[in-house]
Amino acid sequence: MKKSSLYTWIVLIILTVLSGLISNYFFEVDYLVELILLLAALKFLAVAYYFMELKKAHVFWKTATIAFLIIFIGTIIVLL
Repeated sequence: MKKSSLYTWIVLIILTVLSGLISNYFFEVDYLVELILLLAALKFLAVAYYFMELKKAHVFWKTATIAFLIIFIGTIIVLL
């Protein structure tokens, strides 16, 4: 396993534990959903860019991935 993959894996584990801790201890915060969605978006980008090797892909696919993420999270926030 490459070092960058190992670092990405560690960051994913930390973000997962952090989102669990935030949801357990800060459940009365008004912006809890947005915060957990932000952590999920960071995890999505880490998986897409490092494990699916999107960082070597064409600019169109990078832009499409980020645009999808913005539209998806924006829609969820508006619907809630």
